Amino acid sequence: MMEWTPRGRRDPAAVSRGDWGDDDMRSRFQPDRQLTARMGLTLFLLGLLYVAFVAALIVLLKSWVLVVVIAAAMLGAQYWYSDRIAMYAMRGRLVSREEQPQLHGIVDRLCATADMPKPRLAVSDMELPNAFATGRNADHAVLCVTTGLQRRLEPEELEGVLAHELSHVAHRDVAVITIASFLGVIAGLIVRFAFYSQMFGRRDQNTAVVFLGVMGVSALVYALSFVLIRALSRYRELAADRAAALLTGRPSALASALTRLESDIARIPTKDLRTAQAFNAFYFIPALGAGAWVGRVFSTHPTLEQRLDQLAKISAQLGRPA
Repeated sequence: MMEWTPRGRRDPAAVSRGDWGDDDMRSRFQPDRQLTARMGLTLFLLGLLYVAFVAALIVLLKSWVLVVVIAAAMLGAQYWYSDRIAMYAMRGRLVSREEQPQLHGIVDRLCATADMPKPRLAVSDMELPNAFATGRNADHAVLCVTTGLQRRLEPEELEGVLAHELSHVAHRDVAVITIASFLGVIAGLIVRFAFYSQMFGRRDQNTAVVFLGVMGVSALVYALSFVLIRALSRYRELAADRAAALLTGRPSALASALTRLESDIARIPTKDLRTAQAFNAFYFIPALGAGAWVGRVFSTHPTLEQRLDQLAKISAQLGRPA
């Protein structure tokens, strides 16, 4: 059994108990400097956009207190309660070791190998085969899988998917995506608020001008944030695939899981997939894939071919069959 050392190595029992020191934020997942740089650039650009957005709303609504208070409250709520919001939306529930011994066992081994805190584990009783990680940092992360995913995958494939989701937590891109998504969310809500206030409020000329101004600014902000988040999301999925394959040493298992899930999702009724599409950016595999070239540009995930090609290259590097 491994003991505590200055480098922070931990024994599997400590991982299972959740006993962690102050230097827990580093893990043995393969670091990705490009991902870190992209996250920093995305947050910087979205920050500038956010400041401009708030300034424009203050000018239009002539009430800086109202705008700032609402924006700050919504940002705080999304940051602190993102895990609860996602769990509620996906009907996920936390599960104990007694309820899900296989799930806990796999995550215990992966966290011990990666030298990282063990997240809380949850299961969603959905037929959609998928998984996602959420939470503002490694100490408040939740990893959720659906029963449809568990039923379809072999243990080695499930391990690859879980390693993929754990790498999102280790790379901190879960928190970045959560914060980055905030701007698009608030812009969309303001568009709805402005629309309904115009429908049921006063309809004089000044009100109409303010209404059109708010709608135009919000729509522009939503579009720009949408493009920036999608670009980051596609790269972070490739980074997570790469890190998971290198950690487990079995890129072929992850490739098999991707192929199997892509095929199975294609057989699920479209109306059921559309209800889950809003959470595509957090999923292991998108509920609805992108078909045309324009669709792929705005997709949250790279294509299956891109992901399989990367895993095949990693297999070749490791000297193992793809």
